[in-house]
Amino acid sequence: MGIGDVYEVTTGDCSDLYYVDTGMYDVPQYGAVYILDADRPAIVDTGIGTRYENILDALDELDIAREDVEYILPTHIHLDHAGGAGYLAEELPNATVGVHEIGAPHLVDPTRLVEGTKQAVGDAWEFYAEPKPVPEDRIRELTDSDVIDLGNHTIGVHHAPGHAPHQVIFHDPRNDAVFTADAAGIYHQDADRVLITSPPPNFDLEQCIADVKLIDALQPSTLLYAHYGPAEADTRLEDYAKLLNEWVEQIALAKDELGDDEAVIAHFLDATDLDELWGERKARDEVSMNVNGVLLALSRRESAK
Repeated sequence: MGIGDVYEVTTGDCSDLYYVDTGMYDVPQYGAVYILDADRPAIVDTGIGTRYENILDALDELDIAREDVEYILPTHIHLDHAGGAGYLAEELPNATVGVHEIGAPHLVDPTRLVEGTKQAVGDAWEFYAEPKPVPEDRIRELTDSDVIDLGNHTIGVHHAPGHAPHQVIFHDPRNDAVFTADAAGIYHQDADRVLITSPPPNFDLEQCIADVKLIDALQPSTLLYAHYGPAEADTRLEDYAKLLNEWVEQIALAKDELGDDEAVIAHFLDATDLDELWGERKARDEVSMNVNGVLLALSRRESAK
């Protein structure tokens, strides 16, 4: 198992479904792009632009002609999910890029998206490729309750704005599966562990909990994590909702005790064990970003009082 490898999803009732380890941030088991080999094939999420050739190689391995791909479907426009959209659109000439209507303008002109990403990820920007604009006439703006017809599969679109206002989840009823975007957290396969994602600037605890409940109401047997890979639903959604609440409470308590945001971040960096999963650099970047996201949300909450 390694970066660039292609895996069939065999969880639950899934068929016609594969995923590629994109090697995001040079870390295995962190970034997945899904390929649905439907009558009209679709790609869900695109990675950060680097190594997009791995996705094209996966199509070749699966014997899917590039001109046959019908849809490229970023779950949201954060560049770890949509950074490769422009690159893939160039290579897949008949594919429509389906993205939530709030995010669509930022794929056409990614200038502000790049600025925001650089602010959020800091030095980790070195792992990204500068995104290519997606031609406006190649975009389908999606909204809540839209349906994408792929022939023998249909994809239901559900707006899930807790992580970001432009985030959607995709429901594939035939596979009894949900492409969870970042709404159900981050899954590490080897550790069989669900982890927090709460980056700035739009993390909203209450809406994140609502998004988890939205996925749960669809009652999928399989969760398809962008970070990373398929997993049986089991109690993962319920567990993640509890984890979100505990995470925010822990940061709020640390903020009350330590006062200074940098001290809060340092406290959680000292306590992390994520370096065992992703290596020291990615672990520190992940913790810093997620603590920052909660601190910003707490600041907004305080200002609203």
